[in-house]
Amino acid sequence: MRTKTAKSSENLLDELQSALSHGTVARRVETLRRVTDLFINNAVDYSDDHVRVFDDVFQCLIEQIETSAKALLADRLAPIPAAPPKIIRTLALDEVIEVAGPVLTKSERLDETTLIEIARSKSQAHLKAISLRRVLSEALTDVLVARGNEDVVQSTVSNPGAQLSEGSLTDLVTRAARDDDLAACIGLRPDLPRHHYLKLIAKASLSVRRKLEAAHPELADEVSSVVQEAAQRIRAAAMSRQTEMARALVKSLHDDGRLNEFQVTTFAEQGKFDETNAGLAALAGVAVETVENMMIESRTEGVMILAKVAGMQWSSVRAIIAMREKLSGGSQTDILTLRDTYEALRSSTAQQVLRFHRMQRGATSPTPAA
Repeated sequence: MRTKTAKSSENLLDELQSALSHGTVARRVETLRRVTDLFINNAVDYSDDHVRVFDDVFQCLIEQIETSAKALLADRLAPIPAAPPKIIRTLALDEVIEVAGPVLTKSERLDETTLIEIARSKSQAHLKAISLRRVLSEALTDVLVARGNEDVVQSTVSNPGAQLSEGSLTDLVTRAARDDDLAACIGLRPDLPRHHYLKLIAKASLSVRRKLEAAHPELADEVSSVVQEAAQRIRAAAMSRQTEMARALVKSLHDDGRLNEFQVTTFAEQGKFDETNAGLAALAGVAVETVENMMIESRTEGVMILAKVAGMQWSSVRAIIAMREKLSGGSQTDILTLRDTYEALRSSTAQQVLRFHRMQRGATSPTPAA
């Protein structure tokens, strides 16, 4: 005597054969619902061969059915880790976002190649759905940041599971100079490297100052002082544990007489921003904040001035400039021209420029409270 389950399966197979052969759209939809129920209720027990069979059945059943039925299928299959991969890919590639959206956001069955393909070719709505995934690789976020509109980019940056490459961060910090909401999203990321944070704050401070001065021109001087004081507090708060450790290491090397030009050059070649700043500051006899300010400025002359004051060879200066360009994502400068400029720069001139730079910053800094 056959069991109830066996009879049910047999009935479903008969129905499936009928629906695929000459069934109406409504018949296909109802059969699709029953096949979906059968798969979801027993998904954990199916072998890979079983899943492949379901995959083929789903592919056949979704032909010539209405969008709402496809969207319902996508919504039901998206959270299932063992969902049939071919039907998931088919749904993800659908032009209608109501169909593609659920699997683009939730399905773990989508491979990265497919996700990148979709991110490069589909609509902004598709990109927005991808930006909400639990985890986003650097390769995927690069495409989202490059192709996405304001909404997509902000959604990507706000996603704690999104891994942002150095190139994307550089692009985002540049864009943030014109977008306060984006600047806030980037600044709140706990994984934002310090050199990007400092550059972000420097640009945001200027933006805030201009807005406040435009609104209250009679208070321009006071506004300027308030903004600079706030920027200094933010800079101090941005000091990460990693930065503290880097400065402590350099101080220890300097106190022991082991800090030299070779060591600073090695830091630069290894892309160690904090260590390079602290080392250059120690050799030049200036505050680390002075080096940081010059390092994140758009012009290269500030770095060369500090290096000349420190008495560094051109090969060391070149390593620092290369690190700076790599971290900022800027275009490569004319190294030969910079070398000639550095060789021609006198130490006494560099000292005078540095003194003038200190005087200018001192004149624009807020007067300490009594």
